[in-house]
This record gives sequence, C-alpha cells and structure tokens, in this order.
Amino acid sequence: MGKRTAIYPGSYDPLTNGHIDIIERGLDLFDKIIVTALKNPGKTYLFTLEERMAIMEETFKGRENIEIDYFEGLLADYLERKNTFTVVRGLRAISDFEIEFQMALMNRSINDKIETIFLVPSISYSFLSSKLVKEIYKFGGEIKSMVPDIVDKKLKEKYSKK
Repeated sequence: MGKRTAIYPGSYDPLTNGHIDIIERGLDLFDKIIVTALKNPGKTYLFTLEERMAIMEETFKGRENIEIDYFEGLLADYLERKNTFTVVRGLRAISDFEIEFQMALMNRSINDKIETIFLVPSISYSFLSSKLVKEIYKFGGEIKSMVPDIVDKKLKEKYSKK
C-alpha cells in the first residue's frame, strides 16, 4: 500500500494547540499530513502568509511526516495538483459541523474523489479558535496554554508594534 497522505487546510492565523491536536490525531490515521495555509486576498489576517508559514515550519521542524504549504483559489484544485484527495478537518461544535459539511459537499460536487475526514479535538481544545486567541491576547489575557511558544512570542512582537 502506498503512502497515505491527507491535507489539513486552514487560515492558521495563528496556529493553536487545537490545530496541533488535530494534526497529531490525523497522523494516527495517515502517514503524512500536509498543513496548508489559505492565501485569500479578500480576507484580513493578523499574520502574513509568510509569517503563518514560518510559525508552522518552526513548530513542526524536523517532522518529516508533516509538510507545510499554502494555496489560493479552490481547495479542489490544490488537491488535484497534490494528487491527494483526503481532507482532514476539526469539528468543535455543531456550528462547525454545518459549515464544514457544506464545504465537504461542495468540494465533492467539484471532484467526487475528494473525501473529508472530520476529527473531534481533545476536550481541552474544544472551545479554542484562532479568533478567540487573538481576542484574549489583545485584551491582556493569558494564552500560553492555547498556543505553541512561538505563537505567544510572535503575538507579543505583533502587538508591541501597534
């Protein structure tokens, strides 16, 4: 059997321990996970694409079974280019399910080879989102247990410049 690879797409603005939890769980099922950041010119990010990728490269340094990449445009087109048709997504709440289910069906309507695997995070990360991390940090809250050390450091740098 060939190497089983899955794609884990997201904005990763910033990467959280919840994302890392899903990646680790994904590696229980797949030989390799391609963590791919979305480059969407219509969306405003706190971190640039280059910064988000650098954070992920640093976090997963030395992990040959984790590849860091980015894409813009349709996920279905990216999957075709990578010749990998399995997508991993994390589900925290019912609201996530509705959005993720709709996206999975849309991707499948574009290319019927695309399969989406939904993983539930550890209970300790079930509330966690990049948006909440940024808000908590912005208002002086403690986020060390929610993000890798490099994200905490980069948030400090980012907000000290503002």
